[in-house]
Amino acid sequence: MMDRVRIRDVRVLSDDWYVLRKTTFDYRRRDGSWQTLSRETYDRGNGAVVLPIDPSRGTVLLTRQFRYPAFVNGHPEPLIEAIAGLLDERSPEEAIRLEAEEEAGCRVHSLRRVFDSFMSPGSVTERLAFFVAEYSSQDRIAAGGGVAAEGEDIEVLEPTLDEALAMVDQGEIVDGKTIMLLQHAKLHGLAQRGS
Repeated sequence: MMDRVRIRDVRVLSDDWYVLRKTTFDYRRRDGSWQTLSRETYDRGNGAVVLPIDPSRGTVLLTRQFRYPAFVNGHPEPLIEAIAGLLDERSPEEAIRLEAEEEAGCRVHSLRRVFDSFMSPGSVTERLAFFVAEYSSQDRIAAGGGVAAEGEDIEVLEPTLDEALAMVDQGEIVDGKTIMLLQHAKLHGLAQRGS
């Protein structure tokens, strides 16, 4: 693709919470013709997400928190999500272990990266590293809740995997990364009690 894209201009539209850029570029189409396009990209850095699973009890750890963009788009309830956060110069493994402790008060082990995904590639540059991990009740070392100074006010939920999947069916879980990890866990039998 490098020979099919020629950058003409990049303008920073906003550099507050994260960086919003408007880029004008020439794109060579499959038929060989060139087309000038303009796109806005929102750069918030890359992130990681984990679904902690207790295979002996068949439970998963999820969080519930207020998300303003979802709120202004007609979702009045806090979102139920898998534990996630930005890398902030850390490796995905290091970042997600820290997020699990901050958000859910839990140490995870047997951390396994299962795939990577762009969640909104039409406008957001972020690539997420997806993980599954194991935990037990002994790994719950604190209440969780996130970092108040960062505006986090997180509730920790501990449904079974089947209960969480039922929440997807009922429209209670509408977060894409969470749905993907729950389905991955079910497809691969990761939360079967006694396994």
